[in-house]
Amino acid sequence: MRLLPPQIQVLERGWLSSNNVLLLEGEQASLIDSGYVAHAEQTVALVRHALAGRRLARLINTHSHSDHIGGNAAVSQTFGCRIAIPAGIAPAVAEWDEAALLLESTAQSAARFAHDDEIVAGDEIELGGLNWQALAAPGHDMHALVFYNPSRRILISGDALWRNGFGVIFSELMGTAPGLRATRETLEALSRLSIDVVIPGHGAPFAEVDEALQQAFARLAAFEADGGRLARHAVKVVFTFWLLERRSIAAADLPAFLAGVSLYRDVNARYFRQSFDDLADWLIRDLERAGAVRRERDRIVAAGDA
Repeated sequence: MRLLPPQIQVLERGWLSSNNVLLLEGEQASLIDSGYVAHAEQTVALVRHALAGRRLARLINTHSHSDHIGGNAAVSQTFGCRIAIPAGIAPAVAEWDEAALLLESTAQSAARFAHDDEIVAGDEIELGGLNWQALAAPGHDMHALVFYNPSRRILISGDALWRNGFGVIFSELMGTAPGLRATRETLEALSRLSIDVVIPGHGAPFAEVDEALQQAFARLAAFEADGGRLARHAVKVVFTFWLLERRSIAAADLPAFLAGVSLYRDVNARYFRQSFDDLADWLIRDLERAGAVRRERDRIVAAGDA
């Protein structure tokens, strides 16, 4: 069964990159999200092939995290397209504030780019010959937007809703905003929409919308009941992302690495209050049990593909 109309193509990516959503309209197209900077060359090649000679007119971001904006510069330079971003992230992008963009605090990277346009919640934009509503989706990123087409009942959800959950709630962990409350409000707002198919920021498009929402609410309730669970989840996700790019780290260097990255320092101070040696030991044991890493002599090696 085809979930999406033919003018919408989803370039499903593995970690480290987000999905790229290409919306075709006549001889031109728009792209939503550009993947991680380390995959920028691959992103450009995939988009060029999918365009099949069309002109890429616009690149739009759902939010500001590195796996969604990392390829912006390469895509813009290659195709000459305009870049539109959520208005809330515009100051951080314009100043290239690596702390506000969660690059510095997570030891992640992105190539600096300049944006042309800003999108605010309530805007309506035409993509792929369809009218889309830009809706606020704070939580994972407090300035995130999702895009909803009511006629085809399609939601482009970024990291606000996946088939098996949603993205890490950074603001709650770092004490910068009430991210858990915002995530609940976002999920409640999405649950009131008539949706037949979701195009998530990661993973395949899916039609099991009610099941995905139930799973997301259950995960959120678990995090609301136990902040430590939220913190442990975030540390594992962010470290695994970093390790997938670097491939390995000496086990003896891990405590110092964790101590040198502000996300781990802040989370440890707020939730764990333990030595970085103990934090490193727990992290590797847990990721080994999950099959995400393995030990090779004196090194910790990523088990997945980057």
